[in-house]
Amino acid sequence: MKKRALGPCVTFFPQPTTMITSIGLDGDVNIMTASWAGIVSKTPPTMAVSFNHNRLSYNNIRQTGEFVVNLVPTGLATEADLCGIRSGRDLDKAQLCQLKLEAAQQVSPPLLTYSPLNVECRVTQELELGEYRLVLGEILQIHAAEQAFDEHPNGDARCFDPLVYLGGIREYWSLGEKVADAYQAGKILLPGQA
Repeated sequence: MKKRALGPCVTFFPQPTTMITSIGLDGDVNIMTASWAGIVSKTPPTMAVSFNHNRLSYNNIRQTGEFVVNLVPTGLATEADLCGIRSGRDLDKAQLCQLKLEAAQQVSPPLLTYSPLNVECRVTQELELGEYRLVLGEILQIHAAEQAFDEHPNGDARCFDPLVYLGGIREYWSLGEKVADAYQAGKILLPGQA
């Protein structure tokens, strides 16, 4: 396979499209789209999100120490895009996009009702990376769409229908179809040793 050298950049995909909900000390909720988010530890369960240090969401999170990561389904692509390019300092993004919010169990920022997966987090650490801040949050509670577990004990990804972002290319995509089960390679490639 012939390859092109791109140099140091942020082209790596797919990245999950998430909408981060935060709340300011004034009680105003902000929603920010972030694709630089992911699980970084199992023990303790920890999520990391990268924020530009000038963002309202980052300011809210610094003040309260709490945030919610909401997985974006493909049906919310337009709303997610808007929440990523407009500032909550200028407008109420939840109202403009008609995004319904509901109370979280462990933190003050709300959950996005139409998100099939919501992760409540409390800040544990922060790392400065140039103009960005990598915020680590202990996962306090996860809410997942009940229908995903109707026939699949581990959850059916089709019910989550995650929107992914191709950084560098600037496109949103759906995931497509399942191609294999995880943790099976040892049984296939190393018969009798798994």
